[in-house]
Amino acid sequence: MKKILTGIIALLLVQSLAYAQSEVFLCVDANGKKEYKNTGATKGCSRIELQGITVVPAPVLPAKKTQGKSASSPADFPKVDDSTQKARDSDRKQILQDELKAEQKKLDDLKKDYNNGEPERLGSERNFAKYQERTSGMKDDIARSTKNIEALQRELSNLK
Repeated sequence: MKKILTGIIALLLVQSLAYAQSEVFLCVDANGKKEYKNTGATKGCSRIELQGITVVPAPVLPAKKTQGKSASSPADFPKVDDSTQKARDSDRKQILQDELKAEQKKLDDLKKDYNNGEPERLGSERNFAKYQERTSGMKDDIARSTKNIEALQRELSNLK
């Protein structure tokens, strides 16, 4: 009895704190059990009036003034001259090309070790499961390296 009374009091407190956007019904069955529902189609239900939600609109901010056609950076933002930017772009392109060469060499080495899905078994791989685990890891490494090469090639094509 104490639990039921505590539950009812808790529901009443929650009801007073909760806000609903639609109709809420309190339904009492033949045993006196109370339920809160969003439909009152069953017998013993009565609609409960709840306080509405107060909505306060956000203040309207003044529109920013733009300078020229595209003001993507503030006026006091430091500018880089064209020759410096070209040197940076050239350095970036060289770095990407070096990374691409290294990744292609890594892929060639991985494919050579993979040996078309039949790499040489190591002495520590007496258990076939260990061999399969290493083989699947090599296959994953090859796939990852291939994706890295594709990404580097995309980056290089975006620079041109």
